[in-house]
Amino acid sequence: MRNYVSFKIIQIILFFAKHIAYSCRIISTGFAICFFLPFGETDAAEKIRGQALQGDLMVFKTDAGTQLSLDGTPLLTTPTGYFAFGFHRDDSMAVSLDILSPDGRRQQIVLTPKSRLYNIQRIDNLPSTMVTPPQEVLDRIRRDARDVKAARAIFSEQEDALVNNFDWPIWGRISGTYGSQRILNGQPRQPHYGIDIAAAPGLAVRAPADGKIVMAKDLYFTGGTIIIDHGYHLNSTYSHLAKMITPVGTDVKRGDIIGTVGSTGRSTGPHLDWRINWKNKRLDPLLLAGPLLPALPIPRPF
Repeated sequence: MRNYVSFKIIQIILFFAKHIAYSCRIISTGFAICFFLPFGETDAAEKIRGQALQGDLMVFKTDAGTQLSLDGTPLLTTPTGYFAFGFHRDDSMAVSLDILSPDGRRQQIVLTPKSRLYNIQRIDNLPSTMVTPPQEVLDRIRRDARDVKAARAIFSEQEDALVNNFDWPIWGRISGTYGSQRILNGQPRQPHYGIDIAAAPGLAVRAPADGKIVMAKDLYFTGGTIIIDHGYHLNSTYSHLAKMITPVGTDVKRGDIIGTVGSTGRSTGPHLDWRINWKNKRLDPLLLAGPLLPALPIPRPF
């Protein structure tokens, strides 16, 4: 009798095991995806591009009507089912993506971003005025930061950047990399959250994806600065521009000229500082746009 009961218990366990599948698989270097899938193992979201890596953007596609949340915060999908989230320069904690399909099936994806090594430069024995600006300059810097934060908080439902990724806004030599940082007289300065592209002054800078101009303003550090809202919390920034051609409120298409290369603000030579954000996560444009391949220079618009 005891053997019979034990056998039936094993049968019951195996029965439920067929309907509650658990798997944890390494998708690519640096992160694991864990699925808790009742009634089958069909993924509820298809990964389109990106990986769990500091500075990268992960883009997925799912079915209409699917409900999503990232660490408990709802995620919106585009009309065609695309959604995305990114990892900041220093993110190291795992995030949880919860998916509820229209048929009631639940899936949980746990991702831990892989760490990167950044270029850190230490400079000591600098005059204090070079490390800490005077009060009037600090006041302007704070005002600039508030304006930039407000522009980046604008939300729209454009989806070109999510669906088709980013093009390079200009061709040139990469002279500054994402994540690099200086430590001046022992005080860590803010890391560089974009990439610098050295190019001839006056060359045209083009929109890398469809969007709307939400800032076109001269700022203390970055000089002539344009911010484009690309929709679904994605935006891109273009700094040190000599000319800002597109005013705030302008709808731009991928490839439209928005400004020209310059050396305005705190700059040591003509270049474009290009940055991309997802919400408050600073992303690496090199990871999103891919290799900067040789191309013919874009003619000066003026």
